Amino acid sequence: MNELTVIMLLAWASGSMAFIGGLIAWLLPLGNSTPVKGFLHGLIGFGGGILLAAVVFALLPEGMKRLDPILLGLVFTSGGAVFCGLDAYLSRRGGSMAQFLAMLMDFVPEALSLGAVFSENRKLGLLLAGFIGIQNLPEGFNAYRELRATSNRPATILLTLFLVAFLGPLAAAGGYFLLQDHPQVTASLMAFAGGGILYLLFEDIAPQSTMRNFWLPPMGAVFGFLLGMIGSILIGH
Repeated sequence: MNELTVIMLLAWASGSMAFIGGLIAWLLPLGNSTPVKGFLHGLIGFGGGILLAAVVFALLPEGMKRLDPILLGLVFTSGGAVFCGLDAYLSRRGGSMAQFLAMLMDFVPEALSLGAVFSENRKLGLLLAGFIGIQNLPEGFNAYRELRATSNRPATILLTLFLVAFLGPLAAAGGYFLLQDHPQVTASLMAFAGGGILYLLFEDIAPQSTMRNFWLPPMGAVFGFLLGMIGSILIGH
């Protein structure tokens, strides 16, 4: 099996975890009891913690290593500004897609980066693949429930999540062929994604992890970040 095939399979398998998360949300319709609400808020926090770990351990280190501080600052804040504008636009239209946007925001750039860096740094490539898969499971679960709340049909949501998985191999192949010799472009893309994810975390995802008079759900974010941190250590990056 050649290297490109391995990269594309890793990207597809990692991306398909979002569909599996959505499928779990469909198969396990949950009620509105307080314990269930606590679990769901905790799961949102868990996904947010993993996203934060991806920003800290996978997306920003390359930018900090390869970009000068001014360029890094411009690219990073541009990511936040673009997704601030997109979030405001969706809110005015009455839609809520923070979880789905966050999933795409880290999935596509990380898959591009996976294809770009795998040949040179296989450990970083494996770390990215692991982050994508771990993130996408709770993100797919949360995105399904988020989109379902806006009256989208279950079949439509699941089909969307299934098709999203195929963006992974396409993006990874693009990174493999187009970005291998352009590490600064790859680092800029990762930093841009990091800025966008950080905006979504504090604007939409983190506030949804809290419950009045309940203090445990935000611990999900701690456990999510811990899992990402341990993954980074185990992979040796």
